[in-house]
Amino acid sequence: MENTLQSIVQTLQERFEVNPVEEFRGEVHGFVAPARVVEVLTHLRDHESFELMSAMTAVDYWPNEAPRFNVIYQLTSISRNLSLQVRVPVAGADPKVPTVSGVYASANWRERELFDMFGITFEGHPDLRRILMPFDWVGHPLRKDFPLGYEEPQFTFNFEEISLQKPNPEA
Repeated sequence: MENTLQSIVQTLQERFEVNPVEEFRGEVHGFVAPARVVEVLTHLRDHESFELMSAMTAVDYWPNEAPRFNVIYQLTSISRNLSLQVRVPVAGADPKVPTVSGVYASANWRERELFDMFGITFEGHPDLRRILMPFDWVGHPLRKDFPLGYEEPQFTFNFEEISLQKPNPEA
């Protein structure tokens, strides 16, 4: 880890209890409690020049329940040429994280996407509703326990087997 990023990480550990901090293949990941994510991201934006939230996503660690999810914020400092990942572990029973849409405006739509796909609620979000799936859709498709319910593709080797399962419009 380079010296500039090392000092930023040390500050995060001392002031905001960001632990553990891991480095993997040149990327630095810091884990923060959900209650402190807003103040950590605000500090990084205002005092450490991380002016861009370049990505926001989540990971489902099902069947683990504590934590089941990690909400991941990928931050970039364009002026200092630095990148840092902030991860927020979230329990599976009632996944909630405070919104950071007031810190990074781009989080507004990304939080809606995570709500829609993973079912993670972002408390205080100005307009938390589905963004990709129909409004009457039941469930969250990117959860690992979401039922797939797909139809097997029809090929030459299974043509007759699949044809028997399809409704016959000629009958």
